[in-house]
Amino acid sequence: MTNARVTILGSGDAFSAGGRLQSSALVESPETSLLLDCGATILPALNGLGISAERIDQVFLSHIHGDHFAGLPFLFLHYLYIEPRARPLVLIGPPGVEARVRTLFATMYPDTAAEPLPFQLDFIEMLPGERMCHKDTELVPFPARHQEHPISLGCDLVTGGRRIVYTGDTGWSDDLPARTRGADLFLCECTYFDSRSDTHLDYARLREHRDSFGARRIVLTHLGQEMLDHAAEVELEMARDGLVIDL
Repeated sequence: MTNARVTILGSGDAFSAGGRLQSSALVESPETSLLLDCGATILPALNGLGISAERIDQVFLSHIHGDHFAGLPFLFLHYLYIEPRARPLVLIGPPGVEARVRTLFATMYPDTAAEPLPFQLDFIEMLPGERMCHKDTELVPFPARHQEHPISLGCDLVTGGRRIVYTGDTGWSDDLPARTRGADLFLCECTYFDSRSDTHLDYARLREHRDSFGARRIVLTHLGQEMLDHAAEVELEMARDGLVIDL
């Protein structure tokens, strides 16, 4: 493996525009792996690419919307019945994430959720600016302009000596370009082509500021139908399901 590998498990929005799976990425280093968001299509994504769910050490949940965390009960079932898991799984997210995950699991599979899992499930609830280190990976969340209660997060991630900035879902923020400077990869949501939203980014605004982004590579994800309809006009790189990025 290279220093770090990013596999785009899904590049679509909540509506799976164009048949794309919901936005998610698996970040792997020689020592550990981190899943960036876990929407409802996580198992089709992993199974379709022949990636074992056992490879996932940690999951970062940028915010508590279904297309970013609703795949967790299916992942738990997979670890119970398909690939039995014994080692701990760490879930990282904004305050309140543990209660919401446990409620979702209990709502979807009440009998299963009532029994102890055969593996340790650890929750780390983080605020912007806090720092978490695990093996060769360091993660620092930052605020995203999306859902306010509970808060939404992006993250600045260093793994295997490579730096990745991930927006999660967010509207425009004037400090976003500065966050990307020196990054090896800027994985940026881009739901719209030119429609403006306070809670999602659009390509027109990213194109306007493209010279101020300092990342070595920019890849657009969480693509909505409007972006797909205008794909021929997009000059920045658009993610696709199954894209592998070696850093």
